[in-house]
Amino acid sequence: MLFRSDALLAEGADTWSLRAFRELDDALCHLRFNLPDIGTVLLRAEGDGAAVLAHDAALARLAGSWLADEILHHQGRVLRRLDNTARSLFAIADEDGPSAFWGSLFEVLLAADRSYVLQSDAVHVRPGPASDGRLPMSTGVSRLQNRFFGDSAAVARALQVDAPLTGEEALDLGLVTFAPDAIDWDDEVRIAVEERASLSPDALTGMEQNLRFVGHETCETRIYGRLSAWQNWIFQRPNAVGAQGALTLYGQPEQPRFDWGRT
Repeated sequence: MLFRSDALLAEGADTWSLRAFRELDDALCHLRFNLPDIGTVLLRAEGDGAAVLAHDAALARLAGSWLADEILHHQGRVLRRLDNTARSLFAIADEDGPSAFWGSLFEVLLAADRSYVLQSDAVHVRPGPASDGRLPMSTGVSRLQNRFFGDSAAVARALQVDAPLTGEEALDLGLVTFAPDAIDWDDEVRIAVEERASLSPDALTGMEQNLRFVGHETCETRIYGRLSAWQNWIFQRPNAVGAQGALTLYGQPEQPRFDWGRT
């Protein structure tokens, strides 16, 4: 565990927070450039959630040292890349492995378009101090502020959580999208994935990017969430106005044929 800046320097590139987020960044770039036909991504975080929280706390105590600050900046950049990834993102927490959507990894869950947490005493999620705004979105607000836009009391309640939350408890706090029980779990997740996989990827890109950002705009969100999404991805691409596009065939008996490649 990191308690001193010299210990952090000794770990260097192998310190967990740097290595984990570099690998996430690499996965996002690989998805972007090499796997354009994959439109729906299931995000999982498995491991020791308490260790994630402890590492976050240790890194926060070292804020001010150059390496700790650079790691925090890097984590923020990677999470913003996740925010701007033109894929349908579903966070999944089930019994396949101990859920580690805790602390800084809880930000991954908040960045997802939907989150599914199984109702089980063995599955937990937990927000932490890393959700207080130190890893901001492109709009400059935290993902909790984005989720509970205009409701500061809900943000405060989430930040005051001091114990692991079951799926049902997280749902009651508005922190996750769905918390199915074991009977419904397989069908709920399957139907959600099949539904997204059947829709126009360009329309989904526009919808998702607009829903991911609320409140005031920045140059970055205007580019990703407004101009590119609506002007380029939805109305002008062949999936909409091509010979087999959705708008061209609207009201016709034929089904549109989509190019499944995402941007």
